[in-house]
Amino acid sequence: MSKLKIPVEEFTTPDPVALPEEASVDELVQAMKSAGIRHVPIVNNGKAVGVVSDRDVRVVLGLDFQKKNLVQARDIMARDPVTFSSDTPLEEVALEMSRQKIGSVIVTEEGRLLGIFTVTDALNALIEISRDEI
Repeated sequence: MSKLKIPVEEFTTPDPVALPEEASVDELVQAMKSAGIRHVPIVNNGKAVGVVSDRDVRVVLGLDFQKKNLVQARDIMARDPVTFSSDTPLEEVALEMSRQKIGSVIVTEEGRLLGIFTVTDALNALIEISRDEI
């Protein structure tokens, strides 16, 4: 089997729901529920500065009302998210996600947020590539 050099952009979720660092926990929950997603890029001037996962949000939801309302996305986000250029080979991105045991990476084009690539996107890529190769 030959090695495929498919760019990650081919399977990236484009224009993801992204929120500012000041987003509240309620805004994060609403965004995740309405879009059916588990990862939200946190942006500052169009650049991803962090990612909040559904797990991060669930921890905060256990706090009492007053404490929960003090928490913003910047407080719970994973800072400096793993980022790849849109033309990076899919194999390289998937390998790094596996090595670091992370569920999503940020995909950029000219330094700006283009999309998010998640484990679900990786599985969809595997299915599509497998079906085409058989």
